[in-house]
Amino acid sequence: MSNTFDDLDDGRPESPAQRADRNWNEILQELRVLQTGTQILTGFLLALAFQASFADLEPAQRVFYLVLVCLAALSAVVALAPVALHRAVFHLQVKPSLVRSGHNALRAALALVSLLLVGVVVFVFDVVVNLVAAAAAGVVLGAVILVLWILVPASVRRRGGGAAQ
Repeated sequence: MSNTFDDLDDGRPESPAQRADRNWNEILQELRVLQTGTQILTGFLLALAFQASFADLEPAQRVFYLVLVCLAALSAVVALAPVALHRAVFHLQVKPSLVRSGHNALRAALALVSLLLVGVVVFVFDVVVNLVAAAAAGVVLGAVILVLWILVPASVRRRGGGAAQ
């Protein structure tokens, strides 16, 4: 049975409010996955400063480490922004705007996390091997992220999502 209030012909008979609720729940689930990985990576970074060998780092490595800590904190703040926004606008009937803002925050958080992941790999390779190996590892990981997080989704969007399942 078709919903006469459905404003989007996507095969789902749902009202705009139902769609906004579903989209919000999907965003929250994605944020949970992103936040878990970010928290683990942040914990790893914070623990490094309390290791005895941390004193052996060169000044540039310490600065880079602090940049990574700030990037980890920023990515957590951006990933949590939709939750804070939801608390601020609860019961104000602005779910579609909330979904758009949550979507944008999630995209920004993914960009920050991609920088963080590359940065952590570069940092570890620099400390363990050398700066040349670190640069190579960073380029390889950056390329993998580019392919899996940007090019593959763009290809799926271009094809319209493929065959229905």
